[in-house]
Amino acid sequence: MIKNILIDLDGTLTDPQVGITRSARYGLNKVGHPIADDLNIDWIIGPPLQASLAKILNVAVDDVLAEQALMGYRERFAVKGLYENYVFADVAETLNSLQQKGYRLFLATAKPEVYATQILQHFDLLQYFVHAYGSELNGARTNKADLIAYILEKEQLKAAECIMVGDREHDILGARHNGIDSIAVEYGYGTADELDQAQPQARIQKIAQLPAQIELLQH
Repeated sequence: MIKNILIDLDGTLTDPQVGITRSARYGLNKVGHPIADDLNIDWIIGPPLQASLAKILNVAVDDVLAEQALMGYRERFAVKGLYENYVFADVAETLNSLQQKGYRLFLATAKPEVYATQILQHFDLLQYFVHAYGSELNGARTNKADLIAYILEKEQLKAAECIMVGDREHDILGARHNGIDSIAVEYGYGTADELDQAQPQARIQKIAQLPAQIELLQH
């Protein structure tokens, strides 16, 4: 019986493309590694950011250059990029519907918790969540499996009573690692191939389909 819904943020509730990519370009520029304006870096949305920046820089994840690029990213993101973001259609109505049905909602994002909370407050979505969980600024819990394990422990949740909703393989694989089923949203940043390989229990094309899909999985 599903009682708790863990929900990703970027690419699932909001589209952060402009804020994240512009801030990433800013951070890369600061470390002397500007990238072409026409280079698509949308793939960095969702996974742990320092690892993505390290990949672009062609250095190890813990390399000082990747850390400095991340600091540059945050410099811009914290004041501007945070708000270069919009909520997908029907998100507030869907979250409200799930809350009214008695489900407990928890945000589960690799984004630092401090930013995630600000974004939910800005868009008036925080009211629907028991708590907004994210990573620490020092990089702890950017791994989705670690984050989900932390939420289960902190909230004393049973895996069998939870479901994870997200748009990337990290959401699905992180959930599976903790014995949790998952629903993938197809309108986010995960490619069709990525989701095919990750094998969520179900897939939806619009967030508005989530309540009905959860009801289906209950039986």
